[in-house]
Amino acid sequence: MITKLLSPLALFLILISSGIATYAQGDLMVMPKRLVFEGSERSQEINLANTGSDTAVYAISFINYKMTESGNFEQVEEPEDGQRFATDFLRYFPRRVVLAPKEAQTVRVQLTRTGNLEPGEYRSHVYFRAVEEQIALGAEEAEDSEGISINIKTVFGISIPVIIREGESTTAINLTDITLDTEAENPKLSLVINRSGNMSVYGNLTATHIALDGTETEVGMVKGVSVYTPNSKRSFSFELRNAAEVDLSKGKLNITYKTEDGKVLGESQFNLN
Repeated sequence: MITKLLSPLALFLILISSGIATYAQGDLMVMPKRLVFEGSERSQEINLANTGSDTAVYAISFINYKMTESGNFEQVEEPEDGQRFATDFLRYFPRRVVLAPKEAQTVRVQLTRTGNLEPGEYRSHVYFRAVEEQIALGAEEAEDSEGISINIKTVFGISIPVIIREGESTTAINLTDITLDTEAENPKLSLVINRSGNMSVYGNLTATHIALDGTETEVGMVKGVSVYTPNSKRSFSFELRNAAEVDLSKGKLNITYKTEDGKVLGESQFNLN
């Protein structure tokens, strides 16, 4: 069953002002950016909104990815060593939605057949693919002067991870290989996030400059950085956009990796002297 949300105006006020992260591509807005099932939770909802001016149709399915060491995603048909797909333990409805301009609907995702789950983490991605509506019966495509019909269309798709966690986490994080490039307009910090244990991590990276007199200044931050199982590390770089206020030739940088609720996953310092 599809659940209609509030009026378009109320919908956008909720999406923009809420603390829940949204994800958008093309004219489709998705909230939240990820689902995590743990504990006794059995059902969750994904909110979809059409921000465009035309009616849009989206087919919904599951897709599986592996994450590369650089953080990119590659589609896979079979799990890698240490990777577990969640598709066998999830169901969702509806499988297709039609959204008028500024309209919103919800998709419900439920756990199923989870009685014999082994401890650890299972992950698949819900994929929303834009579907071109069929041409009405009797309608014809325009042809050029040579009688050749050319029709090039872009297909938009967006996916979000759905994660099932069973049992206690044994995951630990270590931040290493920190380097600082000060040649660009905005200095760039690079590091490696090392992950061990049975579950993935997701959080925010923050770089804080600590001057020789102890003054602390946040010089860079990036949200939503993940390292998925079975990966043991991820190389990551981000710009220090607020570094103009400090002297990066003195003091040190404190780099923290925290969950969205503030729990420290990993922390390291980089001396600048």
